[in-house]
Amino acid sequence: MFTGKVLLITGGTGSFGNAVLKRFLDTDIAEIRIFSRDEKKQDDMRKKYNNPKLKFYIGDVRDYNSVLSATRGVDFIYHAAALKQVPSCEFHPMEAVKTNVIGTENVLEAAIANEVSRVVCLSTDKAVYPINAMGISKAMMEKVMVAKSRNVDPSKTVICGTRYGNVMASRGSVIPLFVDLIKSGKPLTITDSNMTRFMMTLDDAVDLVLYAFEHGMNGDIFVQKAPAATIEVLAKALTELLGVPEHEIKVIGTRHGEKLYESLLSCEEMLASIDHGEYYQVKPDMRDLNYGKFVEDGDNRISETVDYNSHNTERVDVEQMKQLLLKLDFVRAICAGEDYELDA
Repeated sequence: MFTGKVLLITGGTGSFGNAVLKRFLDTDIAEIRIFSRDEKKQDDMRKKYNNPKLKFYIGDVRDYNSVLSATRGVDFIYHAAALKQVPSCEFHPMEAVKTNVIGTENVLEAAIANEVSRVVCLSTDKAVYPINAMGISKAMMEKVMVAKSRNVDPSKTVICGTRYGNVMASRGSVIPLFVDLIKSGKPLTITDSNMTRFMMTLDDAVDLVLYAFEHGMNGDIFVQKAPAATIEVLAKALTELLGVPEHEIKVIGTRHGEKLYESLLSCEEMLASIDHGEYYQVKPDMRDLNYGKFVEDGDNRISETVDYNSHNTERVDVEQMKQLLLKLDFVRAICAGEDYELDA
């Protein structure tokens, strides 16, 4: 599907964009466009990859015209640009709205105007039962995505989305922070020993997007089934891998806007989801506002199902967490005493 095609990645200088480049640059794709507002990171990527297939576009998803220009001649879009840090969005909620909601509107409008064939919007588990500004803005992003998909010709443009949990060792995530604390001899700081999070690698995130890209129809949201771990298990696994099992761990309390556990699917979505083995597919409600007659179904009671969250999924122990961590190039290099620089 990618032979001779042009792919645009919004927010492409981040961890996800780098993972996509590693997967695609050596294929027969014609061009990959990196769209972001960070010229320094773009210049770093230009020098790092030094590949004629790679093109760079300075712009901001908040600016419709810059997105419109970058999407001309594009076949596919991975929309990854977002404000993702929960505490930052709590203190600056309107900035989250401008990037995550209005920015998505701009990307989708530009994609429709330029007849981009397929768009995959990346969302987060924090959009399910959101209690923080980041999660609320991503939930609204999903609503914008589904609303746009209702009014687009699927023969010209397909718009769908993905939702995933914590991406291990991505930029700004807790694993690099823990490694830095261990290497500097400082105590590990965890918020709540019993707090659970889904665990995914960057390769998992790319696989999920590719699955959605291949199988998604307008308005679909795809979720990858993932194991979870408590923050305490993650911390202990890292200290053991780095040879300091007795390293001090301090509990500092929950930060602004954090939840004890995250959900990837709500109860209502679980009722409407299709199980594809490794993935769930949530189909959109494509009815219009003229509902007509309501159908009574006494056997279809939402209370009889549960959501899919990091407390009721498969739970890994310390040894399993260590094996999961060793899938990461970053962790393997650190354990071997080598220097490793995370992608921007």
